[in-house]
Amino acid sequence: MYEALNGSQIGKRLQSLRTERGLTETALAKELGISQSAITMYESGRRIPRDEIKIKIAAYFAMPIESIFYPKKQHEM
Repeated sequence: MYEALNGSQIGKRLQSLRTERGLTETALAKELGISQSAITMYESGRRIPRDEIKIKIAAYFAMPIESIFYPKKQHEM
């Protein structure tokens, strides 16, 4: 079962992925074919990427979409 992250959590996750690879917002935006301001808004939690952008981000980082945007929900025991 997966639970969607909120904008702030997604932003932190995206920023972490970007900085781990030594990329600037501008460089990542160019790689994804989107604007640098869109990256800024995603990382600040002001916007959540639409599905087609989620696919591009996941493909760029070679990760499943779920692992970036929908981590597994922890079940209580």
